[in-house]
Amino acid sequence: MLELRNVAISLDGSRLFAPVSCRVQPGRPLTIIGPSGAGKSSLLAWLTGVLPPSLTGEGDVLLDGGSILALPAHRRRLGILFQDDLLFPHMNVGENLAFGLPAGPDRAARHRIVKEALVRAGLAEFAHRDPLTLSGGERARVALLRVLLAEPRALLLDEPFSKLDLPLRDRFRSLVFQSAAHLPVLLVSHDPQDSHAAGGDVVALHPNHGPCTN
Repeated sequence: MLELRNVAISLDGSRLFAPVSCRVQPGRPLTIIGPSGAGKSSLLAWLTGVLPPSLTGEGDVLLDGGSILALPAHRRRLGILFQDDLLFPHMNVGENLAFGLPAGPDRAARHRIVKEALVRAGLAEFAHRDPLTLSGGERARVALLRVLLAEPRALLLDEPFSKLDLPLRDRFRSLVFQSAAHLPVLLVSHDPQDSHAAGGDVVALHPNHGPCTN
């Protein structure tokens, strides 16, 4: 379970939103909604340990009962999907997926894992494809595979559906929530259809531009 306790993000001593607390359980995605500029993406950046120094976070974040805030970003094991797929253009599809694998498996094992993942995703013949030759939906699926192959303990979604056309958006939503049903999934969005498709709880970020007080 992923748990946020009295979490807020501040800029120059002023909170972007009122503190939020929530629990995210596997199989029940939680959607955080709010207008553009409300601090949704900044919240995810803080959770993953990459918040810009101009911003500060407060509160606590627990994963499976233990706080992760003292851990460096690479040890938090939070997978994240963005609006852009962020595939590496100098790597083919297979190499992009292998990049996401945890350290440990030898080269043959990594090749087998990537091949099996592509087969499950209906992309069996794509290992040697250039990412620039893929459709938007294909790139989105490869990006999802890369995140899941890293074996995250929770999945964060930073509006990954927003740039897809409507029919593809619906299919990709279903794929994401089915593929990550075993994980806590936290989605940030300004699209009500995203929260409806997620089917879980919804938390709204309320602007709070006053000074930080405890």
